[in-house]
Amino acid sequence: ALAYGLGKNKAEKVAVFDLGGGTFDISIMEVAPPQGADEEKTVFEVISTNGDTHLGGDDFDDVLIRHVAAEFKKQNGIDLTQDVMALQRLQEACEKAKRELSTRSETDINLPFITADASGPKHLQMSLTRAQFERLCDALFERLRGPVMKALEDAKLKPTDIDEVVLVGGSTRIPKVQEMCKQIFGKEPHKGVNPDEVVAVGAAIQGSVLSGERKDVLLLDVTPLSLGIETLGGVFTKLVERNTTIPAERKQVFSTADNNQTAVTVRVFQGERAMAADNRLLGEFNLEGIPPAPRGMPQIEVKFDIDQNGILNVSAKDLGTGKEQTVAIKEGTALSEDEINKMRRDAELHADEDKQRRELADLRNQADQMCFQLEKLMEEHADKLGEADKEPLAKAIEKTREVAKGDDVAAIKSAIGELEQASHALSKVLYAGAEAGGAEDAAGPAGPGAGEAAGPAGDDAIDAEFEVKKDD
Repeated sequence: ALAYGLGKNKAEKVAVFDLGGGTFDISIMEVAPPQGADEEKTVFEVISTNGDTHLGGDDFDDVLIRHVAAEFKKQNGIDLTQDVMALQRLQEACEKAKRELSTRSETDINLPFITADASGPKHLQMSLTRAQFERLCDALFERLRGPVMKALEDAKLKPTDIDEVVLVGGSTRIPKVQEMCKQIFGKEPHKGVNPDEVVAVGAAIQGSVLSGERKDVLLLDVTPLSLGIETLGGVFTKLVERNTTIPAERKQVFSTADNNQTAVTVRVFQGERAMAADNRLLGEFNLEGIPPAPRGMPQIEVKFDIDQNGILNVSAKDLGTGKEQTVAIKEGTALSEDEINKMRRDAELHADEDKQRRELADLRNQADQMCFQLEKLMEEHADKLGEADKEPLAKAIEKTREVAKGDDVAAIKSAIGELEQASHALSKVLYAGAEAGGAEDAAGPAGPGAGEAAGPAGDDAIDAEFEVKKDD
């Protein structure tokens, strides 16, 4: 986008369509010229990125190689792919044919003395049209569409919202690729710069910006993958979502999982999977010296701060004592495009499995939290409960804890349902006791008038206990 000189005169939304020899990348950007007399910089902001690490010029070559080798075997009964020297010549010829078909409608593949058998030497001679090439590679061309639509979805844009489509990489010379761009975005792609040289030109401009030599351009990048921490049950809790513009800062308050916990371990991960262990561990640190307290009471604020250079600072602060621990992750977040796209692809491939594992973890956490809260409630109101009240609830808690150790989602849901029923029975007992106590207090000095006050007092108690919302 820098090399094309976009955004000099007006704000534009730009799609950078990069199809090279081995990978395909799509980036959606916003480019804005200086605003007003005080603003001197053109702003380039990356909104979203996506791609396919196994889609590029080499894949088109492979399709041609397989086609030509199959045709030769059909005619001569010899498999050229089993001959290293013949295969090398075939690869070079197919790549040359692919390039020629970008400017011509037909080309010839001629490889004399490609191999030999008992009858003598064999020659390979074959014509290939552009239409044949496009038909053979149709599945590859269609694979370009998915990452583009995902990048647009992440950017919350429609194809028609894009003002310019920039072509990068030698494989964008293929006419069918340019046609696909036109189909997707509804406009001709920008062809003002040599696609083989455009990255080098843009990199030179970016280098001058980063070195401080050039000050009229501001580059705003995005986080290619989500960043977060591991929470109860091994769940990956995201603080910074993928495609967040940097610099960025995000905060979230967490608490302890056990009673009298005096330290927490903060494990920082990068990725898109639902469970922390399936993502990339960037670093971990301990926050110690938390005063002993019941679980859920301490307030631990975790902050993620990413600067313009992509350096991530993670801090954990006990809001009660002010104690804080920080770690800087300088190199860990820097991944190659191949690694980023592989992690995204893994997340898509395992989406259903991850959803089930996340549901199981969430249910276990819910069951554990309910058991803890009900035990706490029973302890607080022990003097108001008889054994007949406590026993069914204790059994329900024990059953829920036991079932939650397993992997049967339906069984855990059923146990939670039974626990809820038992808790409702407990609430009725406590409410009935509170109502009776209120009536006795009022019947003493107030006499007959006490009955008039009992109604509203009872209603208020219900609101507080069950948080029932009344209609005005």
